[in-house]
Amino acid sequence: MKNFEISVLDLAPVKQGKSIHDTFQDSLSLANHAENLDYKRFWLAEHHNMESIASSATSVLIGFIANGTKKIRVGSGGIMLPNHSSLIIAEQFGTLESLFPGRIDLGVGRAPGTDGLTAQALGRNPAIINEQFPRQILELQRYFSKENSDAMVRAIPGEGLEIPIYILGSSTDSAWLAAELGLPYAFAGHFAPEQMEMAFKIYREHFEPSKYLDKPYIIACVNGVAAETTEEAHKISTTLFQAFINIVRNDRKPFAPPVDDMDEIWSPMEKSMVLQKLRYTFIGDQAEVQEKLKNFQEKFQVDEMIINSHIYDHQKRLRSYEIFREAANSIQSVTNHS
Repeated sequence: MKNFEISVLDLAPVKQGKSIHDTFQDSLSLANHAENLDYKRFWLAEHHNMESIASSATSVLIGFIANGTKKIRVGSGGIMLPNHSSLIIAEQFGTLESLFPGRIDLGVGRAPGTDGLTAQALGRNPAIINEQFPRQILELQRYFSKENSDAMVRAIPGEGLEIPIYILGSSTDSAWLAAELGLPYAFAGHFAPEQMEMAFKIYREHFEPSKYLDKPYIIACVNGVAAETTEEAHKISTTLFQAFINIVRNDRKPFAPPVDDMDEIWSPMEKSMVLQKLRYTFIGDQAEVQEKLKNFQEKFQVDEMIINSHIYDHQKRLRSYEIFREAANSIQSVTNHS
């Protein structure tokens, strides 16, 4: 079993009874905590028109987090590239990289990060997304290159900077693209697990080495809810379950505190749908999440796991990431001595 890095995905979750200002302060607190625990990176994801998620102005929030930390990599997981002009993103991330050299990641996806009506308001044209997305990645690479200095249109800041681009996906489409372009690939297993195994297979088998990457690099995003006891972990995980029930019901209200019995909230059909979507959700005490991480890694052999943790109580969320760090360390220790 290969060693793996662990990182944090934060959606800047808005909780019932808390302000968005509170949300951003909690995100910064979590980033500092992750940095102290030697997590590799802290990514924020672009979403729009959702009362429960405050990371819509993703580049701005990345700057806030990077400014409040010292060494952890900070980036997007991801920027939904067809919502933007390539030049604007090149300039924004060029600015971030110039402010925080060697610490900024640019993860990009093709999904809207919202509903159809809001996607229209963002100016997307769904008819050309599959053509537009690969072209935009090539545009970003050109804007970041030193060779673009003679072009009529230049990204300043951005030009000549080493800003790593990661391709994100929740189906097999982007696996083909990441392999073709020789770029690292991150899969959204935390909400779209169905095609993850096939996507990794496609990416590995068709990977073409590039000047950016000489061999495949895979990041799997998973959900994690860890606590001192199994019972507590399952109790606090009900915030995550309620969040997914709200997605099923198209109800975007802020995240709710834990409940004692989910069966009072979801129907059997909803429960089945949610548990299917949350297949790669590791819930338990340290021994349990360690075993689940180990089993996952034995099956998928990823280079990195990025953990999304929807826990209502901020201190318990911080503790969850501590437990996952301890679990990952224990797995690596066994691997290194075997």
